[in-house]
Amino acid sequence: MKSVILYSGGKDSTMAVYESLKNNDEIYCLLSVKSRNKDSYMFHVPDIHMVEYCAEAMELHTIDIITDGIKEEELNDLEKILTRLKSKGVEAVYTGAIESTYQRTRVDNICKKLEMKSFSPLWHRNPVEYMKELVDLGFEIIITSVSAYGLTRDWLGRTIDYNMIEELIELNEKYGVHPAFEGGEAETLVLDAPMYDQKIVIDDAEIEWAVDSGIYNITKAHLEEKYDYSLNE
Repeated sequence: MKSVILYSGGKDSTMAVYESLKNNDEIYCLLSVKSRNKDSYMFHVPDIHMVEYCAEAMELHTIDIITDGIKEEELNDLEKILTRLKSKGVEAVYTGAIESTYQRTRVDNICKKLEMKSFSPLWHRNPVEYMKELVDLGFEIIITSVSAYGLTRDWLGRTIDYNMIEELIELNEKYGVHPAFEGGEAETLVLDAPMYDQKIVIDDAEIEWAVDSGIYNITKAHLEEKYDYSLNE
């Protein structure tokens, strides 16, 4: 099946790529929606420019669209590009939704209207088990934004590992923080994954902090080969 992935570079949309490949889909492209509104209801904003690095690391094509990020109206921009992609033979759309009914139902409705298939392979997965699965699979994921009580400045740039997951379980019990950030508590970036042929290395980043939330703004990065091909010679 020819599919597109609604893609941000974060853990959930990258896991959607992984699931699509597991299904033996032909991924036509990663569809990156870049919102001018930092508070977009639908689309990931922090470090969205890093999508290009993620795509190159996976050797996948990207299509970028720009939206003003106005609630509900931004869906028109998504529908327009999906209409065009359908004419190219694309049959299915994947999202990384876990519990966001807002995101999933709106993508589902557009796909239904266009007679395309809509897949949310992570839907209602246990969040703690899901986070552990990401670590076990070899996903290298960093935190690129935080906006919830209990998530302090020092979380920015941190890598998700078992220790962090245990901290998230405690924060969930204490403050209600979603262990997989599905409530918008944090955003992420995948630096490496099983389907990456190269990994992303961050050379420089700036922390932008305002009262109780912040962004890990990556200003310089490069791709690095994961394998020493000379060993096979």
